[in-house]
Amino acid sequence: MSDFVLIDGAGLDTATGYRLIIGCVVPRPIAWITTVGADGSVNAAPFSSYNYVATSPPMVAINIAARASNGDMKDTARNIRASGEFVVNVATEANMEVMHRCGADYPPGVSETDALGIALLPSQRVKPPRIAISPVQMECRLDQAVTLGRGVNTLYIGEVVAFHIHRDLYDGSRIDSVKMRPVARLGGPYYAGLGEIFHRPMLQRPPGGEGWGGEPENHAADKPGA
Repeated sequence: MSDFVLIDGAGLDTATGYRLIIGCVVPRPIAWITTVGADGSVNAAPFSSYNYVATSPPMVAINIAARASNGDMKDTARNIRASGEFVVNVATEANMEVMHRCGADYPPGVSETDALGIALLPSQRVKPPRIAISPVQMECRLDQAVTLGRGVNTLYIGEVVAFHIHRDLYDGSRIDSVKMRPVARLGGPYYAGLGEIFHRPMLQRPPGGEGWGGEPENHAADKPGA
């Protein structure tokens, strides 16, 4: 008997596919996104299908699905499409509770920041404001929107046109992600902190030399034919 359960991906329904993928792809960073609607109201919503996708220029991507209840476009997606602008605010242990409450299914046009009393700061390059209790905020402009799969999901790729980083976290070169204390999403109703952190030397020099301490060991002898 095999130790593994085989689940064939062919013909998976949306609900099953969702449960499987969010359980397998963990932990996931959270983009707490602020946008502005056509009526000027500020929308704030968290999304955990999110990551950076480019460094030159810096770009992030967020997958926003249609509403599960009726298939309508979510306010965040509608606002990004209309204005081409959004702000990604980092979710942390300190702001997790109010961030989580922003994930409720508010009626279209209702401002989560007004309803929950979330303080805002003006942005410099885009119209949507920043969330004051987030220690890192990234102002973004939409680069492209890519419809995925059966059309339920759309990937919004944005260029980061301005970073705002709290002075306590930034030494002028590097961001102290440990001090930031970000939270991540797991499957179901669970979040996670950083937990134990493992250090390993960098084996390839990244752009800017982040974490680089010198030349990697010579592993030529380990390669086939060496």
